[in-house]
Amino acid sequence: MAVTHQHLPLEQVRPGMILSDVLLDAHGQVLLPQGAVLTENMLALMPRHNIDMLPIQAPPPTPEAIAAQQAADSERLAYLFRKHDPDDPLDAATTLLRSYVTAYRLGTGESA
Repeated sequence: MAVTHQHLPLEQVRPGMILSDVLLDAHGQVLLPQGAVLTENMLALMPRHNIDMLPIQAPPPTPEAIAAQQAADSERLAYLFRKHDPDDPLDAATTLLRSYVTAYRLGTGESA
């Protein structure tokens, strides 16, 4: 599973956040490994190494956020295929396309 990350300015980084990538200094030396949990002391030393941005792991999405995204995706698919009649035997290609797009977007793994 890919780790999602965001680059945050040092002022927004808080102790307890996790590095998503290896942190290198200007000479290419490893300062902190990937997955390091940042402490207040670590953050205080960053300006000494001219580091003003850090790659931070984004928190995993909540079940509510996942459900909201799936609902939005379903609504968007309904809009995109609004002129399509799934019961029309002459439009089998669109029915197949819709099933593939729905499976991809909603992650159901189901297709016709």
